[in-house]
Amino acid sequence: MKRRDLIGSIGIHLVAVVLGIAFSLPFLWMISTAVKTTSQVFRLPPELFPYPLHLTNFVEAWTGFVPFNRFLMNTLIIAVGATIGNLLSSSLVAFSFARLSWPGRDFFFIVILASLMLPEHVTLIPVFVLFRTLGWINTFLPLIVPAFFGNAFFIFFIRQFITTIPFELDAAARIDGASTFQIFRKVVMPLCIAPLATVAIFSFLFNWNELVRPLIYLNKEKLYTINLGMTMFRTQTEVYWNHLMAISVLAMMPPLLIFFFAQRWFIRGVTITGLKG
Repeated sequence: MKRRDLIGSIGIHLVAVVLGIAFSLPFLWMISTAVKTTSQVFRLPPELFPYPLHLTNFVEAWTGFVPFNRFLMNTLIIAVGATIGNLLSSSLVAFSFARLSWPGRDFFFIVILASLMLPEHVTLIPVFVLFRTLGWINTFLPLIVPAFFGNAFFIFFIRQFITTIPFELDAAARIDGASTFQIFRKVVMPLCIAPLATVAIFSFLFNWNELVRPLIYLNKEKLYTINLGMTMFRTQTEVYWNHLMAISVLAMMPPLLIFFFAQRWFIRGVTITGLKG
């Protein structure tokens, strides 16, 4: 049995290593292309480890083509603003569903869960018409304001964690004279650091990598996000692959660093939240 377990463990690790290498190849190819010259990009056979390394591609991509400093600021404004909105609104609604009793609570919770089954692209046109009527086209408002009205998945995620917190804590706080909002702010939310951190990471990554909605609502170049700015490396006759990959590597760094430093809270939030009904 020990020998069989050892062979099985070795087999599992070999499969994991092979899959890890396979999944890493696109990332490695992107980095490799980012440090190549134009001639090296199209060289046959392809070079995974080019020499010499043209690190100037990163500087040229950031400063030589389009104003990526401005695009970076635009992306940060949208990602941070939407993340704050999702944290505030989703936590309040989740607390209401998990801790308060009010008419129709279960029905509206089912409606929120049902909205998860509706593809986002189905609502693109009516939502666009609404924002155009409000005069919000070519502003960041369509990309930030909806986050302050809650996100169905985030509401469900936080609500599932709050239901695991003992109700005795609420009762003890009420005996001490705490209001409902004080219970939310001083009792429940301090215990929800892990799921809130998970929601923040999910929200920031989604809005940082978002392409479709900025493409619809932002038509002025000065309002472009990083993902929209990358399209400028493609012309009708040529694609600057080395500079495009260089700017892709730079754009990937902020979310990668955020996940690296917050992965403890992210993994803890996903692990302990569960699906308690």
